[in-house]
Amino acid sequence: MWTSLGRLRYAEHVTESKETRRRVAAPSAGRMSRRGLMALAAGLAATACAPVVRPMGPPIGDPVLAADALVMADGARLPLHAWLPEGTPRGVMVALHGFNEYSRALVADAAPLFTQAGLALYAYDQRGFGAAPHRGLWPGAETLAADASAAARLIARRHPGLPLVMMGESMGGAVLILADAGRDPPPVQGYVLLAPAVLSRASMPGVARHALDLATRTVPAVATVSSAPPGFTPTNNASAWFRWSRDPMIIHATRVDAVAGLVDLMDAAVAAAPRFGLPRPGRDAVPSLILYGSLDRIVPQDTTRAVLRSMPAGGLHRVGYYEGGRHMLLRDMQATEVVGDIVAWMAAPGAHLPSGADRAGAAWLAGR
Repeated sequence: MWTSLGRLRYAEHVTESKETRRRVAAPSAGRMSRRGLMALAAGLAATACAPVVRPMGPPIGDPVLAADALVMADGARLPLHAWLPEGTPRGVMVALHGFNEYSRALVADAAPLFTQAGLALYAYDQRGFGAAPHRGLWPGAETLAADASAAARLIARRHPGLPLVMMGESMGGAVLILADAGRDPPPVQGYVLLAPAVLSRASMPGVARHALDLATRTVPAVATVSSAPPGFTPTNNASAWFRWSRDPMIIHATRVDAVAGLVDLMDAAVAAAPRFGLPRPGRDAVPSLILYGSLDRIVPQDTTRAVLRSMPAGGLHRVGYYEGGRHMLLRDMQATEVVGDIVAWMAAPGAHLPSGADRAGAAWLAGR
């Protein structure tokens, strides 16, 4: 997801770069009259098509856990991958990838660290991504959240009696915040959010927000090829970045309406954040571990900090802050440290993290 968000943020402070100049229709566009701009907008609107969303279809049966897929109630098959420890697992982790990614890209490198700790690790391709149905088309925030709840239920039944934690990176973190606030939240004992995507419209640069709204109304099907604006490298692991940038399963050309759908999801997650993890009838409070890197320029620090401060207080949510960490913490060079903290938190949510990232997180959250 980093490329799409990077473009939105990049638009705030770079207006005269080579990339921007290539997208200007003519050198005289900056001198176009107001009447001319209105005529251009009207012409674009006249040729516009509606944004495409491919939500969950009507149910045709109960969700099923197949050998290699989660089969949802509408029959959609979401590819599922599992990494199991030797012997009996002592806990279960279900991972949700970020925007434009897929399951293996998120956890394949870190999987041995989880299984060596005795955890059964599962990850699935969310709708519209990887090898899931309708690749490249946005499925809707509610559908993604409903799939997450169904996935947790199916995998919990495979491992009765074991604690189950869901982990979401970037977009996956936003999906989990929304799923927890829904009518049918995942039956989990905890959440791990890695750089959750909480860049709502209200916190976006005005130029980017208006450009996205206009493009969504006029050219929703246009797909732009992702490229890295200067300073937006999502990981400090050069090998992982090289593989990611050439992985054909990653979506490298993103439709405008998919980006708009992502922003809709982030709006919904920010609105749900004040209720994240709170107890409800039939369910105790659910704790979370929220991890963020100091060099993450995809989801801004001030925006992230504001959303985390809006979450319920009282020690329910623990924040870990990693100096030098970037957006893809599980693929960064300090991934071993990050996974060690996750494993330790799962075993003892009230204890300090081995790395000390929670102490750094408390200072960062307080603005120190």
